Amino acid sequence: MKLSARNQLKGKIVKIDEGAVNGIVLIDIGGGNQVSATISMASIKELGLAVGKEATAVIKSTSVMVGVD
Repeated sequence: MKLSARNQLKGKIVKIDEGAVNGIVLIDIGGGNQVSATISMASIKELGLAVGKEATAVIKSTSVMVGVD
């Protein structure tokens, strides 16, 4: 599969917090870094996501906000 999004971070799923409608998927991308994504439970099931499986976080955004205290 080819995507226009250039920010593709491959890793391994380390945690899935399931909710009633959405779930939070945590992907370890190496170097002590992790990325989380909130997606629908329907997508989690449809994609067959599970802890220990390989996955790619695809990030496509027009803006990124950064804040500090």
